Amino acid sequence: MVAFTAELRKFDKKGEKTGWTYIEILPEIAHALNPNVKASYRVKGKLDDFAIKLVAMLPMGDGGFIIPINAEMRRGLRKKEGAVVSVQLEVDTDELPQSADLLACLEDEPKALAYFNKLPLGHQNYYTKWIESAKTIETKTKRITMAVRGMAMGLDYGQTLRYFRDN
Repeated sequence: MVAFTAELRKFDKKGEKTGWTYIEILPEIAHALNPNVKASYRVKGKLDDFAIKLVAMLPMGDGGFIIPINAEMRRGLRKKEGAVVSVQLEVDTDELPQSADLLACLEDEPKALAYFNKLPLGHQNYYTKWIESAKTIETKTKRITMAVRGMAMGLDYGQTLRYFRDN
């Protein structure tokens, strides 16, 4: 585990990251946490007293990383841009739980289940994160329906989203 302090920052105009709140992880801290890894990986730990898990560290190309601070994390911290937070991190090797609701629905569609089971774990996780991030049962139901139908048609995650957006 590594411990350090970081300032909450916010991107101005930075492509898809415009407006993101984040903390910077300096190259030496990233190396101490997960030596010689330059790709994104998950971490868990604490920001002040707010526990975090299943959080991605995103590489910035100079050996350093950032951790995006989403709305839930900002509410938990009760801090805004410019504030300093105490950070404790370790690599998160816990297995990601799959959406139980999605798995139950896939049982009723053998073709979709077979497709899902052939996907790499990371691709299966796209579906789970998308489905479980729904704020209402109606949205969750819609997403499960789209995912199962898309997989039954042999569409990957991105293709599924585009297909249902366009049709």
